[in-house]
Amino acid sequence: MTVEPPAPSPASPSPVERKSSRHQVAIIGSGFGGLWATEGLAKAPVDVIMISGTSHHLFQPLLYQVATGVLSEGEVAPATREVLKKQKNATVLLGRVTDIDINAKTVTSVSPVGTTVTPYDSLIVAAGAGQSYFGNDQFSEWAPGMKSIDDALELRGRIFGCFELAELSDDPAEREEWLTFVVVGAGPTGVEMAGQISELAHRALPREFRRIDTRQAKVILLDAAPAVLGAFGDKLSNAARKQLESMGVDVELNAKVVGVDNTGVDIVDADGQERRIRCRCKVWAAGVSASPLGKQLAEQSGAEIDRAGRVKVNPDLTLPGHPEVFVVGDMMALNNLPGVAQVAMQGGTYAARQIVRRLRGEQPGEPFKYFDKGSMATISRFHAVASIGDRIHMSGFFAWLMWLGVHVMYLVGFKNRLTTMLHWAVSSQRTTTRQQIVARTLMARLEAEKQAEEEAATIEPSATAASSVEAADSGKSQPETVGTDSVDQLKAAYGEKAAETGEPASAKKAPES
Repeated sequence: MTVEPPAPSPASPSPVERKSSRHQVAIIGSGFGGLWATEGLAKAPVDVIMISGTSHHLFQPLLYQVATGVLSEGEVAPATREVLKKQKNATVLLGRVTDIDINAKTVTSVSPVGTTVTPYDSLIVAAGAGQSYFGNDQFSEWAPGMKSIDDALELRGRIFGCFELAELSDDPAEREEWLTFVVVGAGPTGVEMAGQISELAHRALPREFRRIDTRQAKVILLDAAPAVLGAFGDKLSNAARKQLESMGVDVELNAKVVGVDNTGVDIVDADGQERRIRCRCKVWAAGVSASPLGKQLAEQSGAEIDRAGRVKVNPDLTLPGHPEVFVVGDMMALNNLPGVAQVAMQGGTYAARQIVRRLRGEQPGEPFKYFDKGSMATISRFHAVASIGDRIHMSGFFAWLMWLGVHVMYLVGFKNRLTTMLHWAVSSQRTTTRQQIVARTLMARLEAEKQAEEEAATIEPSATAASSVEAADSGKSQPETVGTDSVDQLKAAYGEKAAETGEPASAKKAPES
């Protein structure tokens, strides 16, 4: 029996009491920007309250390795409280921020047990970005993104589940669908994901299956752009594409995805020709959109936002007209800076220093200046590309060593660095469950149903009540409907066509070796 926590009560929010009369800094987000800002205030005479929708700090650059079973989730997502346990002036609150009132200087967040209002004297907004489907959010049901631990675990279940179900199939065409993996987006995340799936199929799994040859798996990398890793320049872009193709990855550029469903992907090529790739596993690694909190800040302050929803900030990272509000990381738009971890880290540290200078009565420091430490992407084991400044552009083993050193250095905690290197060398994390695959979609459906019910109850309470009575009389109560959807979604997650009823499918004879 599952016990649901009491629903939040918006009518009676719980205010956070100030610990002292000291300057209070609220920080939204536990990512790179939020964590670096918090640690930057460790010795300052302030009280820091970090508010985050998750209880962990996510090292997102290695998330694809969780999705492909190389690392466990704990190695890239240490608990935020553990990271900050020695910082006595920092308090961590779990909650999804729903509202920022820059005039009242409050932040409102919700959790399963209620609503919390946190006052602030200074605010650092580092809420990050989510996946963008370019107006086609329905694609997310069949092509998960790569922005959270939940996303990575779902993808792990889908990837390894496809190999398992291909082993069970007697139909060559169906088996080919199970063994076709499509990655949308040829940026660093897409390239790393495609390369890692190919390595799984060709190096890690061949001896573990008896009825299929995993080396026959097709890995297809799609992008509407004309180049792989376009931001790295032509030389490294060509090197990355050559390495991917040598690994068996089919790189298809100038290919725009216009449809995604259970059994495949619809594409329009540069010449306008439409075609379809039949596949069961899709990964979406194209496009990001900033947190909706950016729009709130813009509406209240008059600031502009760009196409990705990022707030156009002042040179000192503050919100126009509100010097007490800083916006950092993926949420800020300044000088065309990229949405990478280093920008968030340096932005968080800069905002913390500016707050300290103000408390000391000093003049504001220099405008924020990003120090570009370079861009790197790993393509396969022992092969990466690295671009550092205008002079250093390399690919191959030495680039991979640089990538390795940088990523290990920035992992939070000695324990995580050690276990990560051990797992890279000797082990894998392939455990998957059906819950990993279906939970996200089912929760989204339940949330949509709940929202629709609340809206209907507000508009036509009598009609809603009548509908409920009718459903009860017909024996189709809401719990049964949700249960049937759960079964159908589970089947769909493994690539089967959703059944019209909740009846079990006919049994299949066990395959012979």
